[in-house]
Amino acid sequence: MKSAAKLKVQRTELSRLYHLALREYLNGGNGLDVEAARELGRHALTIGLETLDMARIHEIAADSLMLPETPANISNGLMGRAGLFFAEAITPIEQTHRGAREADTHLNQIVKALSQRTLELADSVEELKREILQRKAVEESLRASELTSRGLLEKSRQMQEELRSLSRQLLSAQEEERRKISRELHDVIAQTLTGINMRLATLKAESTASTQQLQEKITSTQRLVEKSVDIVHRFARELRPTMLDDLGLIPALKSFMKVYMEDTGLRVSFKSFAGIEQSNGTTRTVLYRVAQEALTNVARHAKASRVEVSIQGHNGIIRMEIKDNGNGFDVDGKSKPLDHDRLGLLGMRERVEMIGGTFSVESAPGKPTTVRVEIPAQTDPARQAARKKSGTTILKCQ
Repeated sequence: MKSAAKLKVQRTELSRLYHLALREYLNGGNGLDVEAARELGRHALTIGLETLDMARIHEIAADSLMLPETPANISNGLMGRAGLFFAEAITPIEQTHRGAREADTHLNQIVKALSQRTLELADSVEELKREILQRKAVEESLRASELTSRGLLEKSRQMQEELRSLSRQLLSAQEEERRKISRELHDVIAQTLTGINMRLATLKAESTASTQQLQEKITSTQRLVEKSVDIVHRFARELRPTMLDDLGLIPALKSFMKVYMEDTGLRVSFKSFAGIEQSNGTTRTVLYRVAQEALTNVARHAKASRVEVSIQGHNGIIRMEIKDNGNGFDVDGKSKPLDHDRLGLLGMRERVEMIGGTFSVESAPGKPTTVRVEIPAQTDPARQAARKKSGTTILKCQ
């Protein structure tokens, strides 16, 4: 009931609009655009009116606009233009009906095609049954292949784990070899060079004034020996700083950062809790090597001016963070297999994971970089007994 009343209101409004549009069209002459008539037809289509309904509306509007005293020739011309207006108005409705008829014809064609296809499908049923039997046989073969693949995958995982174990053993052996070479350089070669330098100094003191040329050669030789001693000491520190074993992680990092700041001009701030020295030697070595590699990468590529290094202990976890204010890089980007920087990150990760820790890098192009290491605290009983104080050590260079 409510829909019928709404349709009546809509039809009345459409009649009013049609009357106004027809009058404007007739007053405007033949050149007036008939888009208004098409728009009325589309509106009639949306509210559900048909061609016959539009014909009634047109008839009422045309009769009201034709005055009795209008001359016949003028009246005929107006009626002709009104007819054109009506033809444009029912165009959207007629087009819809034409589309429906065409769709019905197309549907009949589809039904015929489907009937034919049904017959063809019936003939294909037997063929499909045979294919199903063949597919079942293939599935059985695939299941057997899947079992084989799983076995190969498991073997691959075992080999990967063995490879990781070998890699860790290699790192441990490398670190031990560095320790031996460092000791050899420091205790044997450096001392030998120092002895040579002392002998040359004695020869120089004992030479007379008439042996000026000999003194100059000895002086030149002394300088070369002194330079060699410095190089050996530096090489020994880079291989394995004796300070790390003798004094601990904090003094070793301080010494490295002092030289690092002098060489690079970067400002480095360092803070650590003293309890880190109670950790075992492996943990301290890993933290030192990661800090060394990370700071080296900053100097090479980050274009930074400041680096912050912190080591904290909380709830049985040792956390080290190295933050810089440089340009950063794409952490997930692809690199060449032998790219040094990528190998450096892999080496740091392998060292940390070797002792049960986690390693992560946060960075993006144009943004700072943070290297983070978390390692379960594993104390050295001897050092724990010797070091009972805790605090914060800070090193800064402006």
